[in-house]
Amino acid sequence: MSTSQRSHSKLMGYILWIFGFMGAHRFYYGRPVSGTIYFFTLGVFLIGWIVDLFLIPAMDRDADQRYIAGEKSYNVAWILLTFLGILGVHRLYLGKWPTALLWFLTGGLFLLGYLYDYWTLNEQIDEANR
Repeated sequence: MSTSQRSHSKLMGYILWIFGFMGAHRFYYGRPVSGTIYFFTLGVFLIGWIVDLFLIPAMDRDADQRYIAGEKSYNVAWILLTFLGILGVHRLYLGKWPTALLWFLTGGLFLLGYLYDYWTLNEQIDEANR
């Protein structure tokens, strides 16, 4: 698959893997169930987190096949959610102004919306790229 058709990045996967004991890389690659498990168990007691160091290339290939690349970058959206998500900046990037404002005023809908976006951000970007 050429670089222009790729939706996800191994480099981004490894950057998020650093925070992987919280499940960030698993959410990024569209694996919200295991991401949530990692979040509550610190990467399955760090063992799963270490194993994922070797699984990221396969997760990257799966995500590239599953999600559509387009105008909205998965990498940009995930950086914004991970580091500025509580402010709703990732929602501004996706053109969701009303909910971005709501996020800004409520701290990501009192953090519940934050978890919702961790579960659904890939699908939101995929929809925007269609």
